[in-house]
Amino acid sequence: MFTRVKKSGRYQYLQIVENRRDGAKTVQRVICTVGRLDQLHAKGSIETLIRSLSRFSEKALLILSAKSDVSSSAKKIGPVLIFERLWKELGIQKVIKDFLSERKFEFDVERAIFLTVLHRLLVSGSDRSCEKWRRDYVIEGVEDLDLHHLYRAMSFLGEEIEDQKDRTPFSPRCTKDLIEEGIFFERRDLFTGLDLVFFDTTSLYFEGEGGEILAQKGHNKDHQPDLNQMVVGAVIDNNGKPVCCEMWPGNTTDVKTLIPEIDRIRTRFHIAQFCIVADRGMISADTLKKLDRREILYILGARMRKVNEIKYDVLSHPGRYKEVRPEGNLSKDPAPLKVKEVFLNDKRYIVCVNPKQARKDAKDRHAIIESLEGKIKTNPKSLIGNKGYRKYLRIERDSVSIDQEKIEWESRFDGKWVLLTNTNFAVGQIALKYKELWQVEQVFRDVKSILETRPVYHQRDENIRGHVFCSFLSLVLRKELDRYLEKAGHNFEWADIKQDLKALQEIEVEENGKSLAFRTECIGTCGKIFQAVGVAIPPTIREK
Repeated sequence: MFTRVKKSGRYQYLQIVENRRDGAKTVQRVICTVGRLDQLHAKGSIETLIRSLSRFSEKALLILSAKSDVSSSAKKIGPVLIFERLWKELGIQKVIKDFLSERKFEFDVERAIFLTVLHRLLVSGSDRSCEKWRRDYVIEGVEDLDLHHLYRAMSFLGEEIEDQKDRTPFSPRCTKDLIEEGIFFERRDLFTGLDLVFFDTTSLYFEGEGGEILAQKGHNKDHQPDLNQMVVGAVIDNNGKPVCCEMWPGNTTDVKTLIPEIDRIRTRFHIAQFCIVADRGMISADTLKKLDRREILYILGARMRKVNEIKYDVLSHPGRYKEVRPEGNLSKDPAPLKVKEVFLNDKRYIVCVNPKQARKDAKDRHAIIESLEGKIKTNPKSLIGNKGYRKYLRIERDSVSIDQEKIEWESRFDGKWVLLTNTNFAVGQIALKYKELWQVEQVFRDVKSILETRPVYHQRDENIRGHVFCSFLSLVLRKELDRYLEKAGHNFEWADIKQDLKALQEIEVEENGKSLAFRTECIGTCGKIFQAVGVAIPPTIREK
């Protein structure tokens, strides 16, 4: 049954018609003529008829402009659909639920953890902001969660367990360790064997006093020696998959105090070989000797400007650079790394150059020089106390001028970093692994803004451990998404991924007790992400 317009003379008439079978033929029969179309429009009769008919439909929702009492709401669905799929595929949901089977919580702890992890992935902020942030997303099972449930979930992850067999003096066994091991063994068929892992540490500082044990004074990468901090370590396998994270008090900065941790991690995951990736300033010369004696491998970022052997001999050592790219990305990176191997005084150095960063360093220096030229003419004395400017100046008793030799000297360091290693890995593998671990460090450092609120919201070590572990789980999800995208041949910026996934929304419209959900269009990288992960995009319109 349908409507049609029938023209008769000067006028058009609206008719209701039905199709019916007459033998082998289909014929049309006019059920009724509703009236002249122009008169129906003038009186608003068509809208009245449609509204009247819609009351008898279970699947139709009618919205008439200026004549409807309609309510609507819009919520984001893209990030949840993608990361919930990865959450389940990685076995994280199953492992957490298994551990919770013997516990009698009055709320869904697994949902509280997933909500916190998703919040870490997409925005920066405290758990208090997470409670409000979730209102803009469709996340199954979080409707009844309150702020104190999120805190209780963090405490559950960081609480010490009864079996402390493999604990160290500064790192007890916690629930999060059991979950890490459960995830690892759940996916062990996906690992090619942990014969080699990479280990990196970073420090996170607190604005307040911190926890009972974790917050201590120590070597601070953020140049905040007056603040308490903690040390966070990440273990990554040779395929770039995060294995576990470790947390220690802030004064645990030298690797000699972390050797017991290395032994502990080896026992937990049956690891044959360790490789420590760190900045040279975090490891003393004495510790290097101990690492060499124990045959523990390392890749250290060297201090180019402070070590004479590097700044004078290594950087000027003859040899050709070669380009290296991550495996599976042979042609997509417009600025691949360039690396050169240098052997000097029984040491193996790797000189790395990022052409994109080199161009940026040169551009920034050029801007400084232009600014200097103007300031020298007006107020040269004001430049002397500025460290950023002073390194380009020749300061004499009665004059200040730009030192061209210093400018040329600084250009030697553009886009470069130097690695010291005792490994026999390929040059490209060393450079890329250091770069990858540096990116992991940046992810952990993103939780700094969260920990700054900790004096108010997290005053116990178990809450802090759970908090940081959720950031580690967000890293696990992010790296897994990267793996899917790389396999599909995509190389998207993380900012674009977040923005485009959040743009996918579901708009619910309700009128007279009926509701429909409309999905917005996939824009930017969104559709390719869904395709790469193998998640079906929801229909454009669906019943609620």
